[in-house]
Amino acid sequence: MDIGKQKNKIIVKASKSDEVDISLSPRVNSLKPSKTVAISDQATALVQAGVPVIRLAAGEPDFDTPSVIAEAGINAIREGYTRYTPNAGTLELRQAICNKLKVENGISYTPDQIVVTNGAKQSITQAVLAVCSPGDEVIIPAPFWVSYPEMARLADATPVILPTSISDYFLLDPKLLESIITEKSRLLILCSPSNPTGSVYPKKLLEEIAQIVAKYPRLLVLSDEIYEHIIYAPATHTSFASLPGMWDRTLTVNGFSKAFAMTGWRLGYLAGPKHFVAACGKIQSQFTSGASSIAQKAAVAALGLGYAGGEAVSTMVKAFRERRDFLVKSFSEMDGVKISEPQGAFYLFIDFSSYYGREAEGFGIIEDSDSLCRYLLDKGQVAVVPGGAFGDDTCIRISYAASLTTLQAAVERIKKALTHLTSHALV
Repeated sequence: MDIGKQKNKIIVKASKSDEVDISLSPRVNSLKPSKTVAISDQATALVQAGVPVIRLAAGEPDFDTPSVIAEAGINAIREGYTRYTPNAGTLELRQAICNKLKVENGISYTPDQIVVTNGAKQSITQAVLAVCSPGDEVIIPAPFWVSYPEMARLADATPVILPTSISDYFLLDPKLLESIITEKSRLLILCSPSNPTGSVYPKKLLEEIAQIVAKYPRLLVLSDEIYEHIIYAPATHTSFASLPGMWDRTLTVNGFSKAFAMTGWRLGYLAGPKHFVAACGKIQSQFTSGASSIAQKAAVAALGLGYAGGEAVSTMVKAFRERRDFLVKSFSEMDGVKISEPQGAFYLFIDFSSYYGREAEGFGIIEDSDSLCRYLLDKGQVAVVPGGAFGDDTCIRISYAASLTTLQAAVERIKKALTHLTSHALV
C-alpha cells in the first residue's frame, strides 16, 4: 500500500488500479481529541491487562443510579415505552424541567423553551453551533472543560481564553473580561461549579459579570450548571439567567449525569429563549433526533426525588465532601503544592509546577503537567489528567469520584512517586 499527497489530499493506493482519497475535513483536523477520554481509556486498558491502576481521571460519580430512578427506567422498558419521543423531549419531562428550574433556580420557562439532549455535552455543542458564525469569538475562562474550545472550533468560531489565577480561586476578573470583549465576541461560557477547579462563582461576582455583559448586545452567555447540586456549604449556586436582564441572553445547560449518577443514561437539557432553543432543536432534528425514551422516563423520576435531588443526592454530596476534605488535608501537607479548595463538583485542581524540571530515574525529566501525569501513571499507577488539557499547565486534575479507601491508596502512591522524583532532582 502506497500513500502519497496530491493538492492537500491524501491518496492511498491499494493496488495499481485503485486509489482512495482518505483526507479529512479541515474542521475535523482542527479538533484536538479529548485528553480526559484518552487517559481514562488508557487507564481502563491497563486495568484490563492486569495492571492495578487507580483511575482518578474520569468525571463520573462512583455511585450507582438511585434505585427509584433505575426502577423507572426498567418499568419503561417493561411497559413498552421504547419508541421515538418528540425531538425536543417528552412533554412530561420538559414540564418537570420547567418546574425544577422555577422552584430551584428562580427562572421561568415553558416547555417550548426546553430541548432535551443526549447528554449535556450535546446541549452545549448545539448551542455553540446555533449562535456562532464563522469568525465569532467564544470567551472561555481558563481553566476550562476540555471540550469548550473544540466546540467553538467546530462552529468555525475562535476560542478566546481568559486566564484566571489559583490565588483568585480560579474565578475570572471582570475587568479582564471587559478588556478582551470585541465586536466579534458572541458567547461567554461560564461553568459553576467548575470542571476542573471546583470553584463556585459567588452571586456578587456573577452580578458584576452581568453588568458587563449587558453593555454588549451581541454577547450571549452559556451557563453550564451540570454540577449545581454537588456543592459544599456555605457555597451556594446562582443561575446566571436569574440575574436582572440576563434571561434573554442566557442559555442554561444542565443534565442528570453528575448529581443523579446517571452518566450512562446520556441525558441533558438546554433552557433559553424560544428563538435560540428552536434553533438548537433544528440541529438536533437532523443530527440525532430525540433522546432515549427510557432515559427520559428515568429523568422524570429523578426530578421527583425532591428539592435538589432529595436525600439520594445529599447522601452522595456528603461523601464527596468527606473525600474532598481528606484530599485537601493530605496534599496541603506536601511541600511545594498549591491548592484552591473546591467549593463544588468532585475535582481537585492542584498546582504541582514546583516539581517541574526534576528527574526520575528510568523516566526522564518532568517538563510539564503532561509528563508529570505520565510519570504518575507509569511509576505510581495512578491515572490523573494534565492541567494543560484544561488550559493551565501548572496543575493536574484529580477526580475524587472514588471511595475514600481508594483515594487514601492513591495519595500514598502519589506521595511515594513524588518523593522518588525529589530524590533524583537535578540542581
